[in-house]
Amino acid sequence: MTTSETGTPTIAITGAAGYIGSRVIADLRAAHPDWEIRGFDNFYVGGLRAVAGIEITHLDVRSRSRLEDALSGVDIVMHLAAISGVDDCASNPDLAYEVNVQGTENVAWWCRKEGAGLIFPFSVGVIGDPFEYPVTVSHPRNPLNWYARTKLLNERAIETFAEGAFPAHLFMKGNLYGHHEVSGKEISKGTVINFFLDRALAGETLTVYEPGTQSRNYIHVKGVAEAYVRSAEKLLEDLDEERTGVEKYEIASDEDPSVMAVAELVRDIVAENRGAEPDVELVENPRAAETLVDDFGIDTAPARRDLDWEATRSIEGTIRELVRDAME
Repeated sequence: MTTSETGTPTIAITGAAGYIGSRVIADLRAAHPDWEIRGFDNFYVGGLRAVAGIEITHLDVRSRSRLEDALSGVDIVMHLAAISGVDDCASNPDLAYEVNVQGTENVAWWCRKEGAGLIFPFSVGVIGDPFEYPVTVSHPRNPLNWYARTKLLNERAIETFAEGAFPAHLFMKGNLYGHHEVSGKEISKGTVINFFLDRALAGETLTVYEPGTQSRNYIHVKGVAEAYVRSAEKLLEDLDEERTGVEKYEIASDEDPSVMAVAELVRDIVAENRGAEPDVELVENPRAAETLVDDFGIDTAPARRDLDWEATRSIEGTIRELVRDAME
């Protein structure tokens, strides 16, 4: 039964055992304890089996029949399941196609048939090399790798499926960083800032891919989860008002330092707190297709306007907090 029949929204999260998904479940539970929340994952990466009292059920989004059974009665799907990252998609292109492209189309097709809302992150990687700033969701697409291409295919498919059938929020998000805790377990991922911090705390060299001046926009994982909670709240309003079609939002911050600047910041904060300065080394870049622009400012005004959301955490503040925690 859907919210229109019971008055209680039902939200499903795919990729629920992952870096973002687990944070979203915890935040949804805290913000809306009365909502029914269903968590699904195939446990390709995420290892959690429960979050905030919500059991995470095994589900492979490539199986349309099992997916549709699992989503029965759901009002909103947060589709976070994916083969994520440039390297993993390059190493497993068939799997990336099956999960990212076909799996997402399975979800979107179900939403079209049932009229359920959809939340989906399509990655800033679809932009490729920006040519104007600040970057917005209307910037032309020019993905440079297979991961970003799968996300572009997702974006276009959801636009087609959603038209006249269901409301969808698509999020172009910056590069993730930060740790968070779920049920006493620290959850992290080997993103750029986390990679540097973990190596520095282990006394290892921070390796920066040439040229080092390449810029990225960074957003804390908790900020992303907060945006998705706001999105779910707004999508329920969209469903009540029978809106359909896609709205796109940028989920990012006003921080877009170079990779070398991030490594040096981590080095300096660790040295300040531990008295030992890790080395920073510029190494040959193994990636043939990577944006090397030295500016990556992103406009987040639509998210502030429509979702009452903005990034509140800083890179430096997060690094200092994590270093202090590691020393306790």
